Amino acid sequence: MTATNPIDALIAEKGVLLADGATGTNLFAMGLEAGEAPELLNETSPETIVSLHQNFVDAGADIILTNSFGGTRHRLKLHHAQDRVRELNKRAAEIARSVADKAGRKVIVAGSVGPTGELLVPLGAMTYEDAVDAFAEQIEGLKAGGAEVAWIETMSAPDEIRAAAEAAIRVGLPYTYTGSFDTAGRTMMGLLPKDIHGVADGLSQAPLGVGANCGVGASDILSSLLDMTDAKPEATVIVKGNCGIPEFRGSEIHYSGTPELMADYVRLAVDAGAKIVGGCCGTSFAHLAAMRKALDAHEKSARPTVETIVERIGPMRNKTASAGDAGEGRRERRRSRA
Repeated sequence: MTATNPIDALIAEKGVLLADGATGTNLFAMGLEAGEAPELLNETSPETIVSLHQNFVDAGADIILTNSFGGTRHRLKLHHAQDRVRELNKRAAEIARSVADKAGRKVIVAGSVGPTGELLVPLGAMTYEDAVDAFAEQIEGLKAGGAEVAWIETMSAPDEIRAAAEAAIRVGLPYTYTGSFDTAGRTMMGLLPKDIHGVADGLSQAPLGVGANCGVGASDILSSLLDMTDAKPEATVIVKGNCGIPEFRGSEIHYSGTPELMADYVRLAVDAGAKIVGGCCGTSFAHLAAMRKALDAHEKSARPTVETIVERIGPMRNKTASAGDAGEGRRERRRSRA
């Protein structure tokens, strides 16, 4: 049996929720070196992770994601830590929980669950059952540390989303899931935004929310949002978009989005029907503070069109799903992943 639904309860109170911003980008700014596993910081530098969460809470986040994105055995084996899945995920949730509990208001601790990095049979060697087991191992640690929701994110393969969802149900945590629509308006494995709702059909527990994160830029994820809310207007839809477009400056990646742009992204997301809005790669604490201010001041307005989004946020860097289906959309091809 799953726990109570913290997301619906807080949406009922606040209308639209603000999720946090980037984990990796901000950790690099706080000293994480390229090639290091962020999850290991939960033990080697917990004060850094406390600061990460605290800065997002201070900026106004209603939901903070644990530092556990690569917390499956498959990802941790790259750092020789595959035998420490439970302890690292438990510690990630404990750190986030400690910050949330001192916030003086309700802040939801969501256990970040990213892809394994493996391909499922028949494209790869990982079976569906192996994937469920790996995700369950991670989610057990997150639950033990105090996570309230399994936040399945940045997914490409419907089967992998479903495996993570099944694992959350097995462990007894409610769950959400988001895909990354970064390949001509689809995920890398071909899932369209409008089809995100049906991925968990038939499972014994439905998701608390579904949507999109990461991907390309803010304009593209808002276009995906239109498709998702058009397909199922009553759904709790999540968007956690990148802060503009990544640009290489020498050996470093910078994101083009200003706080003002991300504030307008929030307004458009609410108008397009999102119930949870946040930032992904490049979204700093200052960006999130601007997003909080915009959300608090905004009154829902007319549903935007793709043309309105492009006019206000900037050009697409991808081919939108709806434009692709209609044979339209002379937009730039996908950018290289940062």
